[in-house]
Amino acid sequence: MYKPNDLILRTTTSLIAFILLGFAIYLLLAGHNSPGGGFVGGLMTSGAVLLMYMSYGIEAVKKMLPINFVTLIPIGLGIAVLTGAGSFLFDVPFMSQTFGYFTVPIFGEIELATAMLFDLGVYFTVVGVMITIILSIANDQ
Repeated sequence: MYKPNDLILRTTTSLIAFILLGFAIYLLLAGHNSPGGGFVGGLMTSGAVLLMYMSYGIEAVKKMLPINFVTLIPIGLGIAVLTGAGSFLFDVPFMSQTFGYFTVPIFGEIELATAMLFDLGVYFTVVGVMITIILSIANDQ
């Protein structure tokens, strides 16, 4: 069984994974107005989790991230499909989006769009699929 023991890799992984996850969240939040979104953010998150798997080992990361990535797939698909189908309730075409401005006490006025919910569904689906594939390949070794 593979047991990583590289101190430099573990030390830099802590910083690099934090930066990758922060950038992935930025891409997720900025995606419905500019390039990026759930797909690219999901790929960045998967890359950060893969880096953690490579430097700390599978068992250590499973303790750090007690997430069943297989269940993220139907959750993400459900969010994406329900967001797209929600437009039928208002007699508009499938995947039509709407947005509004809301006042949040600390942040002030922010824009919320239904495209953000769709991006969130895509993000969960991509992370779930990618990590499931990576873990299934790692278990075959």
